[in-house]
Amino acid sequence: MSEPTDKKKTPYVEIEVRPGIVYVKLVGPQVGQRESPIIGQEADPFLKAAGKSMKHFIIDLSSVTFMSSMGLGAVISLRNKANAAGAKSILYGTSPDLAKLFAMMKMDSMFKFAKNQGELDILLKG
Repeated sequence: MSEPTDKKKTPYVEIEVRPGIVYVKLVGPQVGQRESPIIGQEADPFLKAAGKSMKHFIIDLSSVTFMSSMGLGAVISLRNKANAAGAKSILYGTSPDLAKLFAMMKMDSMFKFAKNQGELDILLKG
């Protein structure tokens, strides 16, 4: 990936914007009622600024071990905003337990999944 054009790091989220990509890493281990609205507030300006130039939206869950229903809702809300701009949404580094949760909630079809950097690189080329 190329060098970031914009970055932000808070206690809840790390965001990087690169040409065609908005990368949001949720800082775990939990994404619950307190963290969910803050994550949305932090990521929204970056999604809006990227607009139609965003081709891929990556949500990095590699640090997250637990996600409440509000956390799931925050992830879906971010995905919906990215998809409205025409971006493909990718969940990166999802633990087996979180992957099962997404499948159980019938949300797994809403995202592409990349378990590691190799899989992510393949999805970014597509």
